[in-house]
Amino acid sequence: MHKLKYFKAGIAACCTIGISAALLAFNTPDNGVPAPSKKQIKSKANQLNAPALKKPEDNRFVKTVLSNDLNEPMELAVTTDGRVFFIERSGNFYVYTAADKKTTLVYKFPVKAVDKILQGMLGMTIDPDFKTNNYIYFYYSTDKNGGLVNRLARYTISKANQIDFQSEKTLLDVPLDAEVSAHSGGGMAWDKNKNLYLSTGDNTVPFESDGYAPIDMRENRQTFDAERSAGNTNDLRGKVLRIHPEANGTYTIPEGNLFKKGEAKTLPEIYVMGCRNPYRISVDEATTTLYWGEVGPDAGTNGKQGPRGYDEINQARKAGNFGWPFFVGNNKPYNKYDFTTKAIGELFDVNAPENASPNNTGLKILPPAQKAMVWFPYDTSPEFPILGKGGRCIIGGPVYHYDPTLKSKTKFPQYYDKVLFVGDYMRSWIFGVRMDDNLNYTDLDQLMETNGDFRRPIDMKFGPDGSFYVLEYGSAYGLDNPDARLVRVDYNAGNRAPVAKIATQDTIGLIPYKVALNQKSYDFDAGDKLSYKWILNGKTVISTVEKPVYTFRKNGVYKVTLKVTDAAGASSTDTKVIKVGNTLPQVAISTNSNSSFFFPGEQTFDYNVAIKDREDKIIDPKRTKITVNYIARVENNQATAANYNYGKALMAKSDCKACHAVNTKVLGPAFVDVAKRYAGNKEAVNTLALKIIKGGNGVWGEHAMSAHPQLSKDDASEIVKYILTLNDAKPAANLPRQGTLTLKDHVSNNNEGRYILTASYTDKGGAITPLTTTESLVLRPARVQIGNADVLNNIEKHEQAAFANENGAYFALKNVDLKNIGQLTYSYFSKKLNGTIEVHTGSPEGPVISTLNFAAADGQQHTEQSTAISDPNGKHDLYFVFTKNPKSAKGEIELYWVSFEKGK
Repeated sequence: MHKLKYFKAGIAACCTIGISAALLAFNTPDNGVPAPSKKQIKSKANQLNAPALKKPEDNRFVKTVLSNDLNEPMELAVTTDGRVFFIERSGNFYVYTAADKKTTLVYKFPVKAVDKILQGMLGMTIDPDFKTNNYIYFYYSTDKNGGLVNRLARYTISKANQIDFQSEKTLLDVPLDAEVSAHSGGGMAWDKNKNLYLSTGDNTVPFESDGYAPIDMRENRQTFDAERSAGNTNDLRGKVLRIHPEANGTYTIPEGNLFKKGEAKTLPEIYVMGCRNPYRISVDEATTTLYWGEVGPDAGTNGKQGPRGYDEINQARKAGNFGWPFFVGNNKPYNKYDFTTKAIGELFDVNAPENASPNNTGLKILPPAQKAMVWFPYDTSPEFPILGKGGRCIIGGPVYHYDPTLKSKTKFPQYYDKVLFVGDYMRSWIFGVRMDDNLNYTDLDQLMETNGDFRRPIDMKFGPDGSFYVLEYGSAYGLDNPDARLVRVDYNAGNRAPVAKIATQDTIGLIPYKVALNQKSYDFDAGDKLSYKWILNGKTVISTVEKPVYTFRKNGVYKVTLKVTDAAGASSTDTKVIKVGNTLPQVAISTNSNSSFFFPGEQTFDYNVAIKDREDKIIDPKRTKITVNYIARVENNQATAANYNYGKALMAKSDCKACHAVNTKVLGPAFVDVAKRYAGNKEAVNTLALKIIKGGNGVWGEHAMSAHPQLSKDDASEIVKYILTLNDAKPAANLPRQGTLTLKDHVSNNNEGRYILTASYTDKGGAITPLTTTESLVLRPARVQIGNADVLNNIEKHEQAAFANENGAYFALKNVDLKNIGQLTYSYFSKKLNGTIEVHTGSPEGPVISTLNFAAADGQQHTEQSTAISDPNGKHDLYFVFTKNPKSAKGEIELYWVSFEKGK
């Protein structure tokens, strides 16, 4: 049985596990609640199988940017009177007012926001009784007695958004080791009893324990030991604290915290301990259950010190110890580890974790560790594969409660009732976590999967209107990102606005220019009657018919806007630019060689570029650009531009931009600086590729680079190759309009890749602006891996092979020139099947230009077989259609490659 069948079997096994087994596998946190019985599991299965509310369509959610171009936004709060308060790390405190749709700087706090220590203005919340007492709380970094603390302070603010600084009350100071550059926490939330929860990070250097537990107990290494903070019952760091603020600016300790007031070697403010960086938190007021996102450690793989890193979505139904730095994920234990001798010790005991660090000032034996509700690594999670893979930085969010009595046209629907929302800063998504009536995990459900466009969510809250407010940090860490913003997501349960879409093809011409103003607008609500307005330059209505014809009689550049309105008055617009007074140049590339393929070995390729322009009587060579580029690897066969780069394309889909920029230092070095440092280093590709996969630190400073175990060695190497090219600023040479090229770059690259010959001409502008026409000719390998075909229909792909067993299945290659091609050679393995592969032009039913009769293999692993092909002249789409002999036994053909060869 070939690899694909094993793969299919794996999928089938996963799909047939059943609800009961799946529920047991999730290891939801108990927090004192017994494990579910078989009866409970059966009950839960019945709940999951019961009819459910239908998930709303993504297009019913409308995202509105309220405030743009922010600088490191941190946390937000929404008031009942329509104000949205939010903060930036630098100390800026803003208010957005819905009435005038304006954002105003209220005050800039003089916080300690040094880049090295990554502190500053970290958290902000408003009092549950804000409507009457106007209390607002800030958590920020400041100096105290020569040291650094993170301070929780309360102020009053007026309805005119004026802070009363005479009202300042300091509730709590969390001492810090100032030299540590990570893990600050700062999330705040309230429960129904008006208790305030505050998250604090472990304030520990994570960069010198290889991504595993930072439990370095050597002398003068306190800041590398999270046992002194998160694992210390007598320290406020690495915790979620719970206090009850009083009117006079003090606080009391609520009943039910982890330790009682006065208990030796403990602090009564601690509700949850054992946290690494519980960055954003929430409390479900209906159940007084605490939720938070735990940003996890960096190890990409399991190692001798313990498990790989996981981010966590945590749930605490009561006070507890959540394990860090002794456990991660669903209580995966770390090994005790001697950082001096490198000796590996026994695993930590989940039921009675021992904190033996000399830096520990609290209890030696800690409360039992609690499991995460959801946990996921860099790579695809076996338990929660829907979360994907890549960098990770989980952001906790709120639980939504649907209120049928709330009169709001924008509130989220009942489908999301009692759903916990969480985001991921690195993966730029927001998911809903679904739970049963016992608050046990059941499912994950992505919000606005097709139209979310969340730009690294950093905080999220539901407003009193039932709308969802999100702070988006923007593209890169530590920078003033233009796409950092405050947004509101509204749900539209009623009429949806139509979508205006201009489909006019005539956009450039000479006077008198007659243009058919075509459109393909649509409406999500079937049956809505639509009306149309065509508007010229934003002023003049030139037509109200669906598809008018308009004649432009003066030269110029015009904006034509289509406004589409439905019967309820909802509308949208689309705009197209029409240029009158010039025509596009004509550029054509021709060759006597084959214009689709290059062949094994060094070869020559002749070309000729013909350029014509109606307005330019003489073609100016200075306005002509002709270049050839070789691309060693391509992605999904999409090499269509001269500046395409496979490594660059991979990087664009990854999380690299969160920590790096091409020319600017972000959290990590600028890519151009990496290119300069490793210029001429023959081992750079291998060294840096392994570092990308495994992670690392120390070369460019104290910040660690996250592991990327989800990347293959080949893909990581392509990313490195792209980075290294940034040190070479030499542009491609401008070629003459006619010549002969020597193609040899593919010889040292396993005869793979693409050559792209690009020719462009920019005219002199005619009566308006200059226009450019660009044409490209792409050469692909003459041996085509079937898995890289342009189209696969009823053919299953596994790596570079493809498998067919149905009549009419086909693969297709687009725009193929068969000049000088006389035969095809196939590489395949057919088990039990006899049949044919016919090559059709234009469609699967088009003319047949080649036929291969294949037979079942007789004990062979694969067969290479040649057959003739005729040239229909010109370029055509080729369809390779599979038909099996009706007398064949059940089986399939495994196709590896087809080679286009010169006639023999």
